[in-house]
Amino acid sequence: MESPIVTTDWMESRILEPSVKVIEVSAEPTDNRYREKHIPGAIWFHWKNLCWHDTDRQFVTPEKLAERLGAVGISDEDTLVLCGDPVQYGTYAFWALTMAGHPDIRIIDGAKVKWLAENRPVASTSKGTEPVDYEVQSKNEWMRLGRENVRDNLDNDGRFLLDVRSPEEYSGERVMELGKFDHGAERGGRIPGAKHLFFKELLNDDDTFKSPEELTATLKGVGADSDKADEIVAYCRLSHRATLAWTAMTYILGWEGVKIYDGSWTEWGSIVGYPVEK
Repeated sequence: MESPIVTTDWMESRILEPSVKVIEVSAEPTDNRYREKHIPGAIWFHWKNLCWHDTDRQFVTPEKLAERLGAVGISDEDTLVLCGDPVQYGTYAFWALTMAGHPDIRIIDGAKVKWLAENRPVASTSKGTEPVDYEVQSKNEWMRLGRENVRDNLDNDGRFLLDVRSPEEYSGERVMELGKFDHGAERGGRIPGAKHLFFKELLNDDDTFKSPEELTATLKGVGADSDKADEIVAYCRLSHRATLAWTAMTYILGWEGVKIYDGSWTEWGSIVGYPVEK
Protein backbone atom coordinates (compact mmCIF):
# COMPACT_ATOMS: atom_id res chain seq x y z
CA MET A 1 0.00 0.00 0.00
CA GLU A 2 1.33 3.43 -0.93
CA SER A 3 1.92 5.58 2.13
CA PRO A 4 -0.60 8.38 2.68
CA ILE A 5 2.18 10.47 4.24
CA VAL A 6 3.75 12.64 1.54
CA THR A 7 6.71 15.00 1.49
CA THR A 8 6.70 18.70 0.75
CA ASP A 9 8.60 17.87 -2.46
CA TRP A 10 5.79 15.54 -3.51
CA MET A 11 3.22 18.24 -2.85
CA GLU A 12 5.07 21.04 -4.59
CA SER A 13 5.48 18.94 -7.74
CA ARG A 14 1.70 18.44 -7.90
CA ILE A 15 0.39 21.93 -7.14
CA LEU A 16 -0.87 22.37 -10.70
CA GLU A 17 -2.47 18.93 -11.04
CA PRO A 18 -6.25 19.45 -11.28
CA SER A 19 -7.05 16.15 -9.56
CA VAL A 20 -4.94 16.97 -6.48
CA LYS A 21 -6.89 19.12 -4.01
CA VAL A 22 -5.40 20.60 -0.85
CA ILE A 23 -7.28 21.46 2.32
CA GLU A 24 -5.67 23.48 5.09
CA VAL A 25 -7.20 22.23 8.33
CA SER A 26 -7.03 24.96 10.94
CA ALA A 27 -7.28 24.96 14.72
CA GLU A 28 -8.44 28.57 14.60
CA PRO A 29 -12.07 29.44 13.79
CA THR A 30 -10.98 32.27 11.47
CA ASP A 31 -8.95 32.08 8.26
CA ASN A 32 -6.52 34.87 9.16
CA ARG A 33 -3.39 32.71 9.05
CA TYR A 34 -4.59 31.08 5.84
CA ARG A 35 -5.07 34.48 4.20
CA GLU A 36 -1.53 35.49 5.10
CA LYS A 37 0.16 32.42 3.59
CA HIS A 38 -1.07 29.09 2.29
CA ILE A 39 -0.24 26.48 -0.32
CA PRO A 40 -1.41 27.82 -3.69
CA GLY A 41 -4.86 26.48 -4.48
CA ALA A 42 -5.50 25.23 -0.94
CA ILE A 43 -9.02 25.43 0.49
CA TRP A 44 -9.48 26.50 4.11
CA PHE A 45 -11.57 24.64 6.67
CA HIS A 46 -11.91 25.02 10.41
CA TRP A 47 -11.48 21.49 11.73
CA LYS A 48 -14.96 21.22 13.25
CA ASN A 49 -16.64 22.36 10.05
CA LEU A 50 -14.83 19.64 8.12
CA CYS A 51 -14.72 16.74 10.61
CA TRP A 52 -17.77 17.03 12.83
CA HIS A 53 -21.54 16.76 12.56
CA ASP A 54 -23.23 20.17 12.36
CA THR A 55 -24.82 19.92 15.81
CA ASP A 56 -24.13 16.54 17.42
CA ARG A 57 -20.87 15.54 19.07
CA GLN A 58 -20.34 13.09 16.26
CA PHE A 59 -18.13 12.74 13.19
CA VAL A 60 -18.94 13.73 9.65
CA THR A 61 -20.95 11.07 7.82
CA PRO A 62 -20.22 9.92 4.27
CA GLU A 63 -23.33 11.79 3.13
CA LYS A 64 -22.30 15.05 4.81
CA LEU A 65 -18.72 14.75 3.59
CA ALA A 66 -19.99 14.34 0.03
CA GLU A 67 -21.96 17.55 0.49
CA ARG A 68 -19.12 19.53 2.05
CA LEU A 69 -16.37 18.48 -0.36
CA GLY A 70 -18.57 18.62 -3.44
CA ALA A 71 -19.53 22.20 -2.55
CA VAL A 72 -15.88 23.31 -2.69
CA GLY A 73 -15.04 21.52 -5.92
CA ILE A 74 -13.62 18.25 -4.58
CA SER A 75 -14.94 14.98 -6.00
CA ASP A 76 -14.64 11.44 -4.69
CA GLU A 77 -12.15 10.75 -7.51
CA ASP A 78 -9.74 13.49 -6.43
CA THR A 79 -6.60 12.98 -4.38
CA LEU A 80 -7.24 14.94 -1.19
CA VAL A 81 -4.13 16.34 0.51
CA LEU A 82 -4.45 17.61 4.08
CA CYS A 83 -2.19 20.25 5.59
CA GLY A 84 -2.61 20.70 9.34
CA ASP A 85 -2.22 24.04 11.07
CA PRO A 86 -0.93 22.84 13.50
CA VAL A 87 0.17 19.38 12.40
CA GLN A 88 -2.24 17.32 14.54
CA TYR A 89 -5.26 18.87 12.87
CA GLY A 90 -4.16 17.36 9.58
CA THR A 91 -3.89 13.87 11.04
CA TYR A 92 -7.21 14.36 12.84
CA ALA A 93 -8.90 15.21 9.54
CA PHE A 94 -7.14 12.24 7.92
CA TRP A 95 -8.65 9.98 10.58
CA ALA A 96 -12.15 11.49 10.40
CA LEU A 97 -12.32 11.59 6.60
CA THR A 98 -10.97 8.05 6.35
CA MET A 99 -13.90 7.00 8.53
CA ALA A 100 -16.23 8.89 6.19
CA GLY A 101 -14.78 6.96 3.25
CA HIS A 102 -12.87 9.35 0.99
CA PRO A 103 -10.84 6.93 -1.18
CA ASP A 104 -7.52 8.75 -1.60
CA ILE A 105 -6.29 10.93 1.27
CA ARG A 106 -2.74 12.15 1.81
CA ILE A 107 -1.21 14.19 4.62
CA ILE A 108 1.82 16.44 4.29
CA ASP A 109 4.64 15.37 6.58
CA GLY A 110 5.53 18.44 8.62
CA ALA A 111 2.36 20.22 7.54
CA LYS A 112 2.36 24.01 7.38
CA VAL A 113 5.38 24.45 9.65
CA LYS A 114 7.69 22.60 7.29
CA TRP A 115 6.14 24.11 4.15
CA LEU A 116 6.80 27.66 5.35
CA ALA A 117 10.23 26.86 6.83
CA GLU A 118 11.38 25.61 3.41
CA ASN A 119 10.13 28.74 1.65
CA ARG A 120 7.81 26.75 -0.57
CA PRO A 121 5.37 28.59 -2.85
CA VAL A 122 2.61 30.41 -0.99
CA ALA A 123 -0.45 32.45 -1.87
CA SER A 124 -2.44 35.06 0.03
CA THR A 125 -5.52 34.96 -2.16
CA SER A 126 -7.82 32.11 -3.10
CA LYS A 127 -9.72 31.33 -6.26
CA GLY A 128 -13.39 30.61 -6.20
CA THR A 129 -14.50 27.00 -6.53
CA GLU A 130 -17.31 25.49 -8.53
CA PRO A 131 -19.42 22.72 -6.99
CA VAL A 132 -18.91 19.21 -8.37
CA ASP A 133 -20.63 15.87 -7.95
CA TYR A 134 -19.32 13.70 -5.15
CA GLU A 135 -20.52 10.12 -4.93
CA VAL A 136 -21.27 9.11 -1.35
CA GLN A 137 -18.76 6.56 -0.05
CA SER A 138 -19.00 3.77 2.53
CA LYS A 139 -18.31 4.36 6.21
CA ASN A 140 -15.14 2.81 7.64
CA GLU A 141 -14.78 3.01 11.43
CA TRP A 142 -12.45 0.14 12.30
CA MET A 143 -10.05 2.53 14.06
CA ARG A 144 -12.55 4.07 16.49
CA LEU A 145 -13.62 3.02 20.01
CA GLY A 146 -16.23 4.41 22.40
CA ARG A 147 -16.24 4.91 26.16
CA GLU A 148 -18.09 1.69 27.05
CA ASN A 149 -15.56 -0.37 25.12
CA VAL A 150 -12.69 1.31 26.94
CA ARG A 151 -14.34 0.90 30.36
CA ASP A 152 -15.23 -2.74 29.78
CA ASN A 153 -11.65 -3.57 28.78
CA LEU A 154 -9.71 -1.87 31.56
CA ASP A 155 -8.60 -5.30 32.81
CA ASN A 156 -7.91 -6.67 29.33
CA ASP A 157 -4.26 -7.74 29.30
CA GLY A 158 -4.29 -7.77 25.50
CA ARG A 159 -4.98 -4.04 25.27
CA PHE A 160 -2.42 -1.26 25.78
CA LEU A 161 -3.73 2.22 26.64
CA LEU A 162 -1.52 5.07 25.44
CA ASP A 163 -2.03 8.60 26.78
CA VAL A 164 -0.25 11.14 24.54
CA ARG A 165 -1.15 14.30 26.44
CA SER A 166 1.36 16.55 28.19
CA PRO A 167 2.95 15.38 31.45
CA GLU A 168 0.80 17.89 33.37
CA GLU A 169 -2.39 16.50 31.87
CA TYR A 170 -1.35 12.91 32.48
CA SER A 171 -0.54 13.59 36.14
CA GLY A 172 -3.84 15.37 36.70
CA GLU A 173 -2.27 18.77 37.32
CA ARG A 174 -4.12 20.19 34.32
CA VAL A 175 -6.91 19.04 32.01
CA MET A 176 -5.74 21.18 29.07
CA GLU A 177 -2.21 21.41 27.74
CA LEU A 178 -2.07 25.11 26.95
CA GLY A 179 -3.97 28.29 27.56
CA LYS A 180 -4.78 30.68 30.34
CA PHE A 181 -7.90 28.75 31.25
CA ASP A 182 -7.72 25.13 32.34
CA HIS A 183 -10.88 23.54 31.01
CA GLY A 184 -12.11 20.60 28.97
CA ALA A 185 -13.12 18.10 31.67
CA GLU A 186 -14.45 18.13 35.21
CA ARG A 187 -11.61 16.02 36.62
CA GLY A 188 -7.90 15.72 36.13
CA GLY A 189 -6.02 12.45 35.83
CA ARG A 190 -5.86 9.58 33.40
CA ILE A 191 -7.70 6.43 32.42
CA PRO A 192 -6.63 3.66 34.83
CA GLY A 193 -3.70 1.69 33.49
CA ALA A 194 -2.80 4.15 30.72
CA LYS A 195 0.90 4.69 30.03
CA HIS A 196 2.28 8.06 29.04
CA LEU A 197 4.06 9.25 25.91
CA PHE A 198 4.04 12.98 25.13
CA PHE A 199 3.02 13.28 21.49
CA LYS A 200 5.87 15.63 20.61
CA GLU A 201 8.31 12.77 21.16
CA LEU A 202 7.00 11.31 17.89
CA LEU A 203 7.98 14.41 15.91
CA ASN A 204 11.08 16.22 14.77
CA ASP A 205 11.51 19.97 15.32
CA ASP A 206 9.97 20.69 11.90
CA ASP A 207 6.82 18.66 12.78
CA THR A 208 7.76 15.76 10.52
CA PHE A 209 7.50 12.26 11.91
CA LYS A 210 10.68 10.73 13.30
CA SER A 211 12.25 7.76 11.52
CA PRO A 212 10.68 4.31 11.86
CA GLU A 213 13.59 3.23 14.04
CA GLU A 214 13.18 6.20 16.38
CA LEU A 215 9.40 5.77 16.54
CA THR A 216 9.72 2.09 17.37
CA ALA A 217 12.24 2.75 20.13
CA THR A 218 10.16 5.57 21.60
CA LEU A 219 6.91 3.61 21.59
CA LYS A 220 8.39 0.37 22.86
CA GLY A 221 10.19 2.39 25.51
CA VAL A 222 6.84 3.09 27.19
CA GLY A 223 5.50 -0.40 26.57
CA ALA A 224 3.54 0.18 23.35
CA ASP A 225 4.49 -2.86 21.31
CA SER A 226 2.31 -4.49 18.65
CA ASP A 227 4.15 -7.78 19.20
CA LYS A 228 2.94 -7.89 22.80
CA ALA A 229 -0.51 -6.25 22.63
CA ASP A 230 -3.51 -7.30 20.55
CA GLU A 231 -4.67 -3.69 20.48
CA ILE A 232 -3.11 -0.32 21.21
CA VAL A 233 -5.64 2.39 22.04
CA ALA A 234 -4.49 6.02 22.02
CA TYR A 235 -6.24 9.04 23.50
CA CYS A 236 -5.54 12.65 24.46
CA ARG A 237 -8.00 15.46 25.27
CA LEU A 238 -10.01 15.68 22.03
CA SER A 239 -8.20 13.01 19.93
CA HIS A 240 -6.16 15.42 17.78
CA ARG A 241 -2.82 14.45 19.28
CA ALA A 242 -3.88 10.80 19.48
CA THR A 243 -4.27 10.74 15.70
CA LEU A 244 -0.56 11.53 15.33
CA ALA A 245 0.26 8.38 17.29
CA TRP A 246 -2.32 6.36 15.33
CA THR A 247 -0.91 7.59 12.02
CA ALA A 248 2.67 6.82 13.02
CA MET A 249 1.91 3.33 14.31
CA THR A 250 -0.46 2.38 11.49
CA TYR A 251 1.08 3.97 8.40
CA ILE A 252 4.78 4.29 9.23
CA LEU A 253 5.35 1.21 11.39
CA GLY A 254 2.60 -0.91 9.83
CA TRP A 255 1.21 -2.03 13.19
CA GLU A 256 -2.26 -3.55 13.17
CA GLY A 257 -4.91 -3.18 15.85
CA VAL A 258 -4.20 0.50 16.63
CA LYS A 259 -7.32 2.45 17.53
CA ILE A 260 -8.39 5.74 19.05
CA TYR A 261 -10.78 6.40 21.91
CA ASP A 262 -12.49 9.34 20.25
CA GLY A 263 -14.13 10.88 23.33
CA SER A 264 -10.69 11.07 24.98
CA TRP A 265 -10.23 12.98 28.24
CA THR A 266 -12.88 15.62 27.48
CA GLU A 267 -15.45 12.85 27.74
CA TRP A 268 -13.86 10.42 30.22
CA GLY A 269 -12.95 13.13 32.72
CA SER A 270 -16.56 14.27 32.98
CA ILE A 271 -18.56 11.01 33.01
CA VAL A 272 -20.27 10.19 36.30
CA GLY A 273 -19.06 6.88 37.67
CA TYR A 274 -16.06 6.36 35.38
CA PRO A 275 -12.79 5.63 37.21
CA VAL A 276 -9.83 8.01 37.20
CA GLU A 277 -6.23 7.38 38.15
CA LYS A 278 -3.70 9.98 39.32
